[in-house]
Amino acid sequence: MTIGLANPAAGRQIQGRDVSAVIVTHHPDAAFSARVARVSRQVGRVVIVDNGSNDAELKMLDELATDPSVELIVNAENLGVAQALNAGIQRAVTRGHAWALLLDQDTEVNEDMVATLLRIHAAHPHPERLAVIGSHYPGANDIDIDIDIDGDSRIPEAARPVAHAGQWDEVEAVITSGSLLPLAVHAAVGPFREELFIDYVDIDYCRRARAKGYRVIKTRKPLMSHAIGSPTMHEWLWLKKWTTNHSSDRRYYIARNDTVMLRESGRYAAGGWAVKSFFRCLRHCKRIVLYERSKTAKIMAVAHGWWDGVRGRMGARRPLRMAPGPAGGDTRRADGTTSSRPASGLSKERPLR
Repeated sequence: MTIGLANPAAGRQIQGRDVSAVIVTHHPDAAFSARVARVSRQVGRVVIVDNGSNDAELKMLDELATDPSVELIVNAENLGVAQALNAGIQRAVTRGHAWALLLDQDTEVNEDMVATLLRIHAAHPHPERLAVIGSHYPGANDIDIDIDIDGDSRIPEAARPVAHAGQWDEVEAVITSGSLLPLAVHAAVGPFREELFIDYVDIDYCRRARAKGYRVIKTRKPLMSHAIGSPTMHEWLWLKKWTTNHSSDRRYYIARNDTVMLRESGRYAAGGWAVKSFFRCLRHCKRIVLYERSKTAKIMAVAHGWWDGVRGRMGARRPLRMAPGPAGGDTRRADGTTSSRPASGLSKERPLR
């Protein structure tokens, strides 16, 4: 699909073939191929970066990569969302693309997503100052999710938006999935922060972009179907409460990286950031106790994340203690789950066919 839109700042036409979609996968489901097809029709290339999927899942991804417009990069283990995004964006730059559309594996895009994002970029009064154009999605404003922007909800409407002609809002941050990045601006902002591993990668990037004088906007029109975690709604009397049902690992990263973001904001003196993060963690634990399963493992993960955030321990989650498993096989975490030690953490690439 060819999309041509005027770009007054650059004096040329921005087209869909200028865009490379970067999709990070980790155990994708059987419907992933259909979602990729909807993306592929709108962009010049799709780069899939896989983080440690199994052989059956890699076989599906290999089949997708038989399409000349689809490229697959395989990591032997889960190296984190940030590393995968950086690898995909670097590949897009290498292939000569000027834009990157970032997507989660479970996001289903509308047929007009790329055209709408490019149209909004062209209509903006200062397109050269745009770092990220995020995509709205149904239900984005209905769920009180557990990720905050230093006291404000991650939902853009709570971030004091500035509306423009009913097409977009200026916001503090947007989620990674559905974000369109001009790669010239990305080079100025810098890569995604790999030590964060998963959560707050998008918030950190948006913060750094805004600190350099760039802007972050989000469409008002829904352009995709997406969910934060596996949200469920619970009623108590007249109240309706949502919870994300994130795994214990995700609860760890949310607690840790929120603590780090608060510390780095520079708004809190005498350890006030640690106290604020602690009470946020209590709020998350209350929600886990009331509405979610695996309560003990998740509460332990929140506590572990808060403590690692306080002491600045970054990167992939390290178990609190390890008990040796079978020789050469699995190790057991304190929460009772197991993880395999792969032979190598190096990336390997499947050839472009």
